[in-house]
Amino acid sequence: MDGDTERIDPAVLAYVEAVPAEHRPLFDRLLALVTTSYPDAVVGISYGMPTYRVGKRRLFLGTWAHGLSIYGWRQGGDAGFAARHPELRSGKGTIRIRPQDGASLADAELLELVDAALGG
Repeated sequence: MDGDTERIDPAVLAYVEAVPAEHRPLFDRLLALVTTSYPDAVVGISYGMPTYRVGKRRLFLGTWAHGLSIYGWRQGGDAGFAARHPELRSGKGTIRIRPQDGASLADAELLELVDAALGG
């Protein structure tokens, strides 16, 4: 994580440092999209993973055995991401992205997903 680490929850720093090497590039890419687009987001740990909050809106970003899990938008409010990528949907509101999937996703499309969760 870049930036002023003394202001970041130590649990978040520990989580990020523990992200497996094979998932780290994709995790860092998504993290950069979130922190660049929402620099004032409050970051903490919720449900055991980093959670980014803007007002009442939240985005959860975690790792799992095969990649990253992202969730936090209202039902049907994922900017059409799940409809375009049904193979990445896991349950009603979770997107699971493996590193090989992330390679084919443009930053603009991932940012739409971030904006769907955190944007106003």
